[in-house]
Amino acid sequence: MLGGYMGKVVRVDLTTKEISYQTFEEKILRQYLGGSGLGAKILYDETDTKTDPLGPENLLIFMAGPLVGTKVPNFGRHQVVTKSPLTGLYGEANSGGTWGANLKKAGYDGIVFKGKSEIPVYLSINNGEVEILDAAELWGKDTYEVDDILREKHGKKAVTASIGQGGENLSKVAAIMNDGYEGRTSARCGVGTVMGSKKLKAIVVQGTMKPPVVNEEELKASIKKWAPEIRNNTKDYLGNYGTTCGVSTVEAVGDLPVRNWSGGSFNIENITGQKMAETILVKPYNCAQCVIGCGRTIEVKEGKYKCVKGAGPEYETVGLLGANCCIDNLEAIALGNELCNRYGLDTIGTGNIISFTMEAYENGIITKEMLGGTEARFGNPDDMIALIKKIAFREDFGDILAEGTKRASEHLGGIAPEFAVHVRGMEFPAHDPRAADSTGLQYATSTRGACHLNSFSHDFEVGGEFGGFGYGKARKMDRFSTEGKPEFIKTNQDVMAVFDSLTCCKFIIFGLGDKTWENVVSWINMVTGWEMTGQELLEAGERIFNLKRMYMVNHGQSRKDDILPPKMRKRRGSGGASTNIADVDGMMDEYYEIRNWNEYGIPKKKLLEKLDIQW
Repeated sequence: MLGGYMGKVVRVDLTTKEISYQTFEEKILRQYLGGSGLGAKILYDETDTKTDPLGPENLLIFMAGPLVGTKVPNFGRHQVVTKSPLTGLYGEANSGGTWGANLKKAGYDGIVFKGKSEIPVYLSINNGEVEILDAAELWGKDTYEVDDILREKHGKKAVTASIGQGGENLSKVAAIMNDGYEGRTSARCGVGTVMGSKKLKAIVVQGTMKPPVVNEEELKASIKKWAPEIRNNTKDYLGNYGTTCGVSTVEAVGDLPVRNWSGGSFNIENITGQKMAETILVKPYNCAQCVIGCGRTIEVKEGKYKCVKGAGPEYETVGLLGANCCIDNLEAIALGNELCNRYGLDTIGTGNIISFTMEAYENGIITKEMLGGTEARFGNPDDMIALIKKIAFREDFGDILAEGTKRASEHLGGIAPEFAVHVRGMEFPAHDPRAADSTGLQYATSTRGACHLNSFSHDFEVGGEFGGFGYGKARKMDRFSTEGKPEFIKTNQDVMAVFDSLTCCKFIIFGLGDKTWENVVSWINMVTGWEMTGQELLEAGERIFNLKRMYMVNHGQSRKDDILPPKMRKRRGSGGASTNIADVDGMMDEYYEIRNWNEYGIPKKKLLEKLDIQW
C-alpha cells in the first residue's frame, strides 16, 4: 500500500462535460511528489508554445500534496498550476485554508480542467461523486456571496474555491479565493483569469475520506513531539501578530517597498501587526493542520472603511496596498484587502498596478479623465480603493491596468516602462532586492516571474544568519555581498520546489529550525511507506525546478530574460538599504555553472538525462 495519496486525479473537460480519472505510476509520484511538481509535469506534457492561456486547450490544475489530509502539522496547502495569461509562461499559485485538505477528504489528489464551457458552471465533489452544475445564479457575484450560496445549498461542511468579478472580466491579476470570508487565495500568475475564461465559477469539495498512512503510530509519536515545538517557537511573533509581525524590521533594513519602489523609508507605526492586534483583530486564523495560526480574522465595525468579519491583510498586502502607495491607514488597507478578496484579485499584482498608476499620474502620463474622474494620488486611501474596482471591472483606463503593469506601461509608452516593476511580466512581491543581494538573483531566475517564495532567502539574509534547515551548512550572511549567494539560491530553490510539491507551509522552518529537513523526510516516509533519503528528496526538488525551467526555455526564455527592471538599478537614497544595488548579472555565470546550465541559462543535456526529463 502506498500511503498519502488518494490514488487518482479527476479530469474534467468543460467543453464536452466529460469526467474521467487519471492515476500515476509510483515512480512519477516519487519523482514529482504532488502539488506544483506533479502539476508542472502534467502541464509540461500536455501544453506547449501554441497553447493560448485563455483558450480551451490550456489546463487549470489543482493539486494537493501527499501529506495533506493527514495530521502532519502545517501540510494543509494546495497548488494551482496553469499557463499564465499574465506572462504567457509557466504559472503557479499556492493557497492555504482548508480547501486542499477537503479535496483529499472528497477522495482525490487533484483536479485537471480542460476545455471551455459555453455557460457558467461550477464543480461539486462530495465523497467521490463529481458533478458539473449550472452556475447562472452565481455569475456576477463576489466570492463571499458565492460561498454563502453554495454552503447553503451543499451544507456548512462544504468548502468553496471561486472567482469573483475580476476573474469573470479576465483581469490578468485575477485570483482564486477559497474558504469564504477567511479569504485564502491562489493569487499569482492570473490563475483566476484562466478559471474565468473557462466559465468555471467555483469548485465545492467535501467528504469524510482520509488518505492512508503506512506508519501511523510512528507518525503520531513524531507529531506529538514536534507540533508543540513549532507552535512554541513561532507564537511570540507569527502566532500573536501574523505575517505583519515584522513590518517594522523590514522597513528598517530597507526591504519594504515605498512609493512605487522609489522611496527609502516610510512611517509604518500604524500598519504593523502589533497595531492590528490593538485595533481591528478579532482572532487568529489557522489553516488546515496548522499549529501556528498566522492568519488574522479582523473586523472594522464602523466608518467609511467598514469591513465585514473575515480575512485581514497579510504582510504583502500591507506592503503593496499600503507603503508602496504611501498609505498608512490600516482600516483603508483592510477594506482594500476585502475588496480584492471579494472581486478575486491578487493584492500583490493589484498593489503594484495601483502604485504604478500613481507614479504615472504624478508625472502626467495618466490623467483624471482617463480614469473616469478618479484621481491616483500617493497617500490617498480613497483613490486606492476606487482603482481596485476599476481593475476588477475593467472600467475606464482600468481596462488597460487590468492587463498588468508590463502591458499597461507598454501601452502608455514613453517613460512609463521605467515605472513598471516586474520580472517576466509578473509584479514584485513586497521585498526589495536592494535590501538583500540574493533576493535579486531569486527574482531574476524564478520560473513564474518575480517571486520571493521560490527560494525563501530574504528573511535569512536580512537576519544575517542561515541555519540550513538541516540540509545545508550554517553560515553568516552579508546581505550586501554576492559571495556564496548563487549556491545559496540554487539549493534553496530546490528545497522550496519540494515544499511546494508537498504543499506545506514554509513557516515550519521558523518552528523547527535545523530539524526541518530531517522531519520533512521522516514524515513523507512515515506516511507513504517509502524509504526516501534526504538526498533523493532534494534531487526531486532539483528535477521539479529544472522541468519548470525547461517549460520556460521552450517558450523562448533564456539569460536575456533573467534580469531585474530599471527601478532596481537605481539607489533608494535613504533608509536601511540606501545605496546598495544587487549585482545580479555578476552572480549569473556562477549560478548557471552550479545549476549545470549553459551560458544562456539552458539546462545541459547531461543534467536532463540525470533527472529523467524529456526535451
